[in-house]
Amino acid sequence: MTDDENKTAAEDLAKRLRLLFDVAVAEIGSEPTCKQRGTNLSRSRWTYIVNGHRYVQDAPLFEGLAAYFDVDPAFLAGQAGAEIPAKVSAQLDLVRAMRAARVKTYAARTLGDISPNALQAISRFRDEEISQSRPSAQERAENAPHKSGGK
Repeated sequence: MTDDENKTAAEDLAKRLRLLFDVAVAEIGSEPTCKQRGTNLSRSRWTYIVNGHRYVQDAPLFEGLAAYFDVDPAFLAGQAGAEIPAKVSAQLDLVRAMRAARVKTYAARTLGDISPNALQAISRFRDEEISQSRPSAQERAENAPHKSGGK
């Protein structure tokens, strides 16, 4: 693996781990610890992995993390064809919906004295744009970061 491929793979792994970490925080309400599942991971190693500083190819570590986050180790390792876990996909959909709601709220506050009909028209337009630009589950799986760094 070249240095560029290594860097890309490390960054892709970091993205997947941060996403899984965010999903876990949303599910349990606090930061997870891997020691709960018997995976021993030092703070410094976790830091360089989750920040994409170094690519790690440690099958037992991937298996332990995958077990902890309840995902397929193939997804965690970024293997081609690995499916995005349903809970991750659902969390991404929720984040998109929350962002859209913030945009609507911001627009309503910014526009101030706008008529209710105009505000409804803006909301309908925004909802249509979101539904048209939102990728299907298959498209999200196809565009998930892979170990090689490609799509």
